[in-house]
Amino acid sequence: MVQSPKCLTLEEFLALPEGDVTYEYVNGAAVPKYKDDQMSPKFFHGSTTGALFILFSTWTQEKGRIVIEWAIKLKIENKNWMPVPDLTYISYNRLPADWLKDEPCPVPPELVVEIISPGQTFGEMTEKAADYIKAGVSRVWVVDTKAKTITIFAPGCVPNTYRDNLIISDELLPGLEITPKEVFQRAGLVS
Repeated sequence: MVQSPKCLTLEEFLALPEGDVTYEYVNGAAVPKYKDDQMSPKFFHGSTTGALFILFSTWTQEKGRIVIEWAIKLKIENKNWMPVPDLTYISYNRLPADWLKDEPCPVPPELVVEIISPGQTFGEMTEKAADYIKAGVSRVWVVDTKAKTITIFAPGCVPNTYRDNLIISDELLPGLEITPKEVFQRAGLVS
């Protein structure tokens, strides 16, 4: 895929050839998810993604699907936006189990997880979390591998930051109980 200086429609963006770089559709442009080599995911990011995927995979049985780097078709203020979160959870209530298409997620999911990469800031991820919420995503987790925290964003609520053995539970994700320490231990980032 090649970044284009002209404004693209969502259909034109989706028709661009695939390449080695992951692009998001933002304000009519193909924007690289990672702006440079410094921002590309490293060990902490990759191992944390894997740890969360394993923990969610066990919980999602019969409930929905958890997918790594799955583009989502969203709208903010009637403008198309197609981000590619690190992880996406969507229940079978929102997207039935028999939906099997090789295309972007067509509806806002319950949860997206963004893991801060080198070169990204918590502030940038907070802005992106706010955009997800405006676009209809129910929960956004921003994971900071350096601070070993998970901050949860929800519509109409102040963000809540979890660390150590503080249990994350949410009526939107019934039966899921997880702690940041459990995530970071499984990722091999703490003993």
